[in-house]
Amino acid sequence: MASWDPQQYERFAEERARPFRELVARIPTTSAVAVVDVGCGPGTMTATLAQRWPDAAILGLDSSPSMITAADERRTAQLTFQLADAAGWRPQRGSLDVIVANASLQWVDDHETLLPRWAAALDDGGTLAFQVPSPGFDPGLAGVAARERWAPGLAGALGATGPRSATPVLDAAEYVRLLCAAGLTVDAWETTYYHVLPGDDPVFEWFKGTGLRPYLDALSGEDLEEFSADIRTELRRLYPREPFGTILPFPRLFVVAHRP
Repeated sequence: MASWDPQQYERFAEERARPFRELVARIPTTSAVAVVDVGCGPGTMTATLAQRWPDAAILGLDSSPSMITAADERRTAQLTFQLADAAGWRPQRGSLDVIVANASLQWVDDHETLLPRWAAALDDGGTLAFQVPSPGFDPGLAGVAARERWAPGLAGALGATGPRSATPVLDAAEYVRLLCAAGLTVDAWETTYYHVLPGDDPVFEWFKGTGLRPYLDALSGEDLEEFSADIRTELRRLYPREPFGTILPFPRLFVVAHRP
């Protein structure tokens, strides 16, 4: 399991928040008593769900102890957090009004089994909403990891930024078919964000909080330093710094599935 750093993750808090806000804005469920945010991270955006559904009990789940520790600082009577793995989470049938999974399902295998189970947990009028990096998106990390120098030590360190065969993310049409078969109406779309990031090596710093974690956790000492240097060099080549900052194009896939 990757070790997550809440402070590193929140270095680009506004850029990371925008897809969450746009995902939640498309949820048609107007009234809710039970809302779950799967992969809540430090809880920053989970807390905003209390404004959308003021009468709901809101639960944030995350598999990272450090993320849950950070999220617990936002705990209220309405908002709670729990250490839990998304793959092992078993909600009761018909028990939930809204399930949100923002940039977390790319770390979870077997969406074909997982999502119908979550769909079954929705009460009438409930919604399952998630967004993930678009399938096949590789910002340049996997290419470096696959080099002869690094491949043996990083063979098992594949995540959302790995090659197409390594990511569990499906195509949009596959999610539509899967969730329509589960009795939901589905709204799916893709968007590419062109983030303008400030500072030195900002693309490295961005993925250091997400997609690079499995790679960095697999190495130590001089190997870690050398690999980080190789990644920085490659990311500078792919995303050159310009006078106004560094442009990071980031394609994301959104799915909002509603039970009528």
